[in-house]
Amino acid sequence: MQMTEFEMNDEYDMHHELEERVISLFHQSVEAKMHAGEALAPFIADASQLIVQALLSENKILVAGNGASSAIAQILVNCLVDHFERERPGFAAYGLNTSPTTNTGFNSPDNFDELFSRQIWAMGSPGDVLVLYTTNNDVPNLVKAAESAHERDMHVLVFSGGDDGALQSILDMHDLEVRAPLDAESRIHEVHLLSTYCLCDLIDNQLFGPLEEEEY
Repeated sequence: MQMTEFEMNDEYDMHHELEERVISLFHQSVEAKMHAGEALAPFIADASQLIVQALLSENKILVAGNGASSAIAQILVNCLVDHFERERPGFAAYGLNTSPTTNTGFNSPDNFDELFSRQIWAMGSPGDVLVLYTTNNDVPNLVKAAESAHERDMHVLVFSGGDDGALQSILDMHDLEVRAPLDAESRIHEVHLLSTYCLCDLIDNQLFGPLEEEEY
């Protein structure tokens, strides 16, 4: 059936509105990143130095997150173990939420709270760094993970967002927090991802020197 001119105009208007919304979302994302970048630059620099020192001391980087944050955690692990923008030796980094066997083994609420902490006790060593990604600062399995890291004399690096929670209450002077100054979860995830890429760039830069301009 052929569309009437009225129906065609309606469809055009709807498509145009969708396009405008996409552009608006891109602008919101750019503005959020620009605002967060100015606030977070010194913390990301500190985080890169913490990880570089751990790697130079032959320590490990353990990484964890829940839900969408787990995907960003896996990106960090991939960038460290494989490579970022250049070919170089892999670093000792492990994702604590990447094993289906381990994840499904902790299938009761009480066990799930210990999903990361039990792995930290099994693999963590003094001087290692635990990196946590979250938009919710009251998640029990992340709080227990940080507590276990402290018990293993590890440093804790948290990429967070929103207001203070239980996680912030247990961080100490040896830990670092990179908190996105935003409320929307989607924007926080975007800032965490960009912060992760910045972190990897700074790590490689400190260990191997800056890339030539044509390599970018």
